[in-house]
Amino acid sequence: MKKRILVAPLNWGLGHATRCIPIIKALSANGFEPIIASDGVALSLLKKEFPKLTHIELPSYNVTYAKNGKFFKLKLLKDSPRLLQAIYNEKKATETIVKNHNISGIISDNRLGVYNKAVPSVFITHQLKVLSGSTTWLSTKMHEKFIKKFNVCWVPDTSDKVNLSGKLGHVDAFEIPTEYIGPLSRFEKKDIPFKNDLMVLLSGPEPQRTILEDKILYELKNYQGKVVFVKGLMQPKQTKRQFDNITVYNFMTSELLEKTINESALVISRSGYTTVMDLAKLNKKAFFIPTPGQFEQEYLATRLTEEGLVPSCKQEKFTLDKLETIADFKGLTAFNFEADFKRLFNLF
Repeated sequence: MKKRILVAPLNWGLGHATRCIPIIKALSANGFEPIIASDGVALSLLKKEFPKLTHIELPSYNVTYAKNGKFFKLKLLKDSPRLLQAIYNEKKATETIVKNHNISGIISDNRLGVYNKAVPSVFITHQLKVLSGSTTWLSTKMHEKFIKKFNVCWVPDTSDKVNLSGKLGHVDAFEIPTEYIGPLSRFEKKDIPFKNDLMVLLSGPEPQRTILEDKILYELKNYQGKVVFVKGLMQPKQTKRQFDNITVYNFMTSELLEKTINESALVISRSGYTTVMDLAKLNKKAFFIPTPGQFEQEYLATRLTEEGLVPSCKQEKFTLDKLETIADFKGLTAFNFEADFKRLFNLF
């Protein structure tokens, strides 16, 4: 009988779910039976990607952003009792899942309550340091306290000086056993001709996702090139609409998304870490607009701009003419994306 491994990504945008796709595929390829647990759009996406696997709904964190990025931290603080309750609820739910589904191991991508002392439990994060402005030391210590409940922490990056996560994933002292497993991406680079001048790739919690969608669509009214616009809305059925030179999708599954990014000369997106990994895997030229108030995305965007790889700007300052700066930047290049899953899965 195959060992069952619970894979549980956080539902915060689509990034945590999409970077679990190569892990789920590797588990199946190595003779394990993945059981998927999440909620909201993350669970919807993984149901579409793996319709034959078992899917379980976990208690939701119900994360939303403040309309004004300046209040992001304040809103998180206000929501913290609800978040702590959700973490407690998912811990209790995990106990039931482990028992009822005969689980042999757990891989949690940033779900702080999905662990169980009865089985080996892995925590995936690229944030060993959790940036929160003046309270970074506190948010980092709190995060570390939760991660200590797991057996090992997997960081989807390299341990080398040349890396993608910078100070987020590289700290001087960390008390938890940590493995750098290499960047994760569900995509493969294909050398095919460009069909689109520009691709817009959105995701992330509301209301900021919609605010950026409206702003970019307004700016694109004067754009002459061919555009593919993916809203990042996981709905029951895929929709596709044409507005002059712009083709708008509500979402794309992995296969179509991989093909479309490969076929696009430039990409506009958030600077979420999973997006950075995906675009690095595909060697893309891009423009980043970090989510207002999200320190991690702002740091990644600034770092990649300062290194001459990808230009970026604040959401309220984005205008179409800023895309002209992309030509002055190198673009993202691939790292070693070959994780040694066979060795990593020996834990189970």
